[in-house]
Amino acid sequence: MNKLKLFVENFLVYGLGGIISKLIPLIMVPIVTYILPTTDYFGISDMSNTVVQFASAIAVMGMYDAMYRMFFEKKDEEYQRKVCSTALLFTVFTSVIVFIVMLIFKDIIAVYFLSDRMYAYVVYISAMATLIGATNSIISAPTRMQNKKKVFLVTNTVSSLLSYVIAIPLLLAGYYVIALPLSALISAVTMEITFGIMNRKWFKPKLFDKKLLKSLLIIAVPLLPNFLIYWVFNSCDKLMITNILGIGASGVYSVSSKLGHASQLIYTAFAGGWQFFAFSTMKEKDQVKSNSGIFEYLGIISFAATCFVCALSFGIFQIFKPDYLEGFISAPYLFLAPLLQMLFQVAANQFLVVKKTWPNLFILSSGAILNLFLNLYLIPVLGIEGASIATLSGYIVSDIICVIVLCRMKLMVVSSRFIISSLLMAVFMVSWRFFFSDRILIGLAAAIVFTVIMVLLYKDELNKLKTIIKNRKAKDNES
Repeated sequence: MNKLKLFVENFLVYGLGGIISKLIPLIMVPIVTYILPTTDYFGISDMSNTVVQFASAIAVMGMYDAMYRMFFEKKDEEYQRKVCSTALLFTVFTSVIVFIVMLIFKDIIAVYFLSDRMYAYVVYISAMATLIGATNSIISAPTRMQNKKKVFLVTNTVSSLLSYVIAIPLLLAGYYVIALPLSALISAVTMEITFGIMNRKWFKPKLFDKKLLKSLLIIAVPLLPNFLIYWVFNSCDKLMITNILGIGASGVYSVSSKLGHASQLIYTAFAGGWQFFAFSTMKEKDQVKSNSGIFEYLGIISFAATCFVCALSFGIFQIFKPDYLEGFISAPYLFLAPLLQMLFQVAANQFLVVKKTWPNLFILSSGAILNLFLNLYLIPVLGIEGASIATLSGYIVSDIICVIVLCRMKLMVVSSRFIISSLLMAVFMVSWRFFFSDRILIGLAAAIVFTVIMVLLYKDELNKLKTIIKNRKAKDNES
């Protein structure tokens, strides 16, 4: 009960901060699409972000997760400060190298990612965003590792608001190409300065430890390919759409992914509390059972939420310009895909706990390769829907393989009720696509039926959750 309570509290509090930071951009998407004259501009802005994500993965090189893992190895503050300081200095070094490389190859990046060499100046902004974003992830980490929930909540809210306070005036002034990338950069710089001041005691250059760096790299280096594969899953489809269908189609797909990635509200809530929970409880005797339970509960939440997104997608896309309406069919696939990524990370965390990160690479690679081949075949045939199907299929394959491997290693257990739930989810998705994708009421009725079935299957866990919430309210009233 105590561990369930720890996870729920971190899920809700850290999740709230992350949800607000994701919810604000989601609300702003319709406004931005009406301000932008064509879908091309949204495509350029989103592809700029895609470049940053790719470059940041290389710059961080898995150091964030390695830092998190090593931080909880000992409860010695001096040791923990050495971990933080060593990770930051290494990340600064790699980020500067990536920054310089991006500037040297700015024309090539502009052609392949932004569709034209004339947008090379946007790469300058992307390079700066990479430099700031990569180091920011390390500098902000102590806030999470110390479980400072309120600070996390405030900073995430301010960061997101600041970005659009800067972006909207720039868009209204006609700076359609640079408004969103530049505002994101300015917001990131502000947050880095803020976290740098708050967490300054954790980062001292003189505490850099070569031996500790070796230990960090042993964990981090095998993770780098994993992050690059995640990029293939989440962003390579946009690159292929840009080069096969054009930057305008990429703009439509980007809006579809923005709405679809409303699942980031669930994913971010999970990620915010997950790492603290996972590593602070990793030495418990029933850790396998606990981790497996969380995998199932998050899976059920993901399935139920996706059902309602399927039902409402057509109606939501009618809010946007007519140019973007075709994106409604892709949104549910792109909503479920990040949630399957979340489930993979929950399961694959077992490899990290036993310090064996290499299996992730091979498992993710199988899904990524499938994703690429399906993109090549389905994009010319089905357009942006083909890309979304390819992404979802890749994650499904990765999740299945990961669960099978972990079960054989006795690092995970999966109940029959979860297998039944997964099969029912597959039936729902196929039925929605072919019979009621644009029929909102039928879709809602089917989603409600699915949710009721899930509630009945997991009623015992829901009763425990109610008890936790009641106890928490009682404590709050007493205080």
